[in-house]
Amino acid sequence: MASSSRLVKYFAYAALFGAMFIAPALPVRAAELVMFEQKGCVWCEAFDREIAPVYAKTAEGQRAPLRRVSIDRPLPPDLAFIQSERLTPLFVLVDKGREIGRIRGYPGDDNFWGLLGALVKKLDTAGTTGEQSQLFKYSPRFAE
Repeated sequence: MASSSRLVKYFAYAALFGAMFIAPALPVRAAELVMFEQKGCVWCEAFDREIAPVYAKTAEGQRAPLRRVSIDRPLPPDLAFIQSERLTPLFVLVDKGREIGRIRGYPGDDNFWGLLGALVKKLDTAGTTGEQSQLFKYSPRFAE
């Protein structure tokens, strides 16, 4: 019995030791742009045509990946801090469990990028960015 206890203890320490090297290599996805949508929303469809195909390729999209949430379903537990609305689309920029800001509705291509840029600046001034702030500031909209 004592030897099995030592064996378990050994594997526990080995797992902890290994985690020390693996954990820093895992990507941390702090910021994300949560899009609340619903079926039949014409403004959601306009966003899907005009922005969605390129969003992930932009500096904004890499900084705050898009996450879609249907308002017809219960709010995911990790987003419980967001006060939802019935208006769609609703874009909420979140970082580390808090709301940075929101865009109500889809105001068109040019206006969307301008409003999103202002939200990302708020993210920068919130002190949550480190080196990514400099990368974002000097990157072109479309990342290579």
